Amino acid sequence: MADSARRALTSPHRKCDRIVIGNWADGGLLPGERFDTVLLDYLIGAVDAFAPYFQEALLHQLAARTRGSFYVIGLEPYVPVVADEEVGAFVGDLGRLRDACQLLARDRPYREYPAQWVVAQLQQAGMTVTDTKYFRIRYRQQFLAGQLDICESRVGQFADPALAAALLEHIAQMRRRGEALIDQHDGLAYGRDYVIRAQPLNDML
Repeated sequence: MADSARRALTSPHRKCDRIVIGNWADGGLLPGERFDTVLLDYLIGAVDAFAPYFQEALLHQLAARTRGSFYVIGLEPYVPVVADEEVGAFVGDLGRLRDACQLLARDRPYREYPAQWVVAQLQQAGMTVTDTKYFRIRYRQQFLAGQLDICESRVGQFADPALAAALLEHIAQMRRRGEALIDQHDGLAYGRDYVIRAQPLNDML
């Protein structure tokens, strides 16, 4: 990701610019530094795969590093849907299949947190939430292929070949089902992303 960020730069670095590789679970990362803008781009949902149970501490730690605007971009967790909500049921089934394949391959899946939980944590960390906006999602072929490719890559790590074969067949069925739904409904309209903006309480006084 650091290499991708470097390639994406359209102009040379300024002397003050840095791309830092580190782990926020390391309390010595960027000691004493504070920032005008902090942006968490789908970070909260990804944390569980790398630093389980660290979400709350991470938000409090980064809030303490903020002297200006703090933004959190995230995905609302999928909610249970009734049987006749075909698209929502499929997206939920797809997410559960991805998580099951990761768990059976002894990986940790991502874990999404709702905006309401993030807002509560930021308030506890001394932040004032100034705005929360939601954006409806319409998933398309790239999303479907990406999720099922994750499943197939994990199946190759299973210890039980019979289970792996059965899941590969199920993944193929899900691919056909998903492609048909995308064609039928012009994508999979389900779920929503959110953006939360907050500022340190002291800056609001």
